[in-house]
Amino acid sequence: MLSVRPKVAELAFHVFSRSLHPELYVVHQSRRIERSNYESRIELTNCGHVVTWNAAGGTLCEVATSARQPLPKRRCLLTQPLKGSRTETAECRGGVSYRTHFQLESVEPDMFWMVQKQLGNGPTEGLLHRFDSSGRMAFGALSYINIELRLRSMLVQAIHTFPDDYAIVKVESLFSLET
Repeated sequence: MLSVRPKVAELAFHVFSRSLHPELYVVHQSRRIERSNYESRIELTNCGHVVTWNAAGGTLCEVATSARQPLPKRRCLLTQPLKGSRTETAECRGGVSYRTHFQLESVEPDMFWMVQKQLGNGPTEGLLHRFDSSGRMAFGALSYINIELRLRSMLVQAIHTFPDDYAIVKVESLFSLET
């Protein structure tokens, strides 16, 4: 299966208070986490990532994807184009809180290739997927997710590269329960 990512100008960021059907996107890497206070599924997809977090009887689902991706409208808490830099928060029932910061950064080619090389080399504890080349560049995009787990919280750091645009998307999200 060809796994070339969309153009960076076509990206959007969504947060839902529900899970999404897995047939809405193509999963390349996945990790399931079960802790005493929460459970989560983190997925690298054809367009970005999906993080589904279940705790205290509620669900939060973060999606970085193409703006053209058909997604449900019900229980959508946030929809933003993935441009510039933005911080968002949400308080949900059951003492669940969510905070995210995402940014799209255009960089010089030298800086882009340095980041691309650092992400793509060597073993990793997180999730990593190498995409096929779009044909314009010799190398394809990369997606990397690092996950830090605590008793009552989970920090997710995602980096998605876009070689055709020399652009990097960074997302850092904290899912947590009140203490």
